[in-house]
Amino acid sequence: MTNTDFVVLEGEIVENLPNTQFRVRVDSTAAVLAGNILLCYLKGRMRKHYIKVMPGDRVRIEVSKYDTQRGRIIFRL
Repeated sequence: MTNTDFVVLEGEIVENLPNTQFRVRVDSTAAVLAGNILLCYLKGRMRKHYIKVMPGDRVRIEVSKYDTQRGRIIFRL
């Protein structure tokens, strides 16, 4: 896949789940996914460098065009 297969969005962590998974509420800036809650996991570099993400944190996520219910957390804002 190329980078054009992903959409980058911003949101807020709502809930921590096991195995470094999180529920993220997408901001209203994205027209299609505004207000949706997605299941997201941490990017490998964030795990490697022990970057902690807690409920209430603002994050940037990558969502595939083909599966809009799952995403990857790529940056903590």
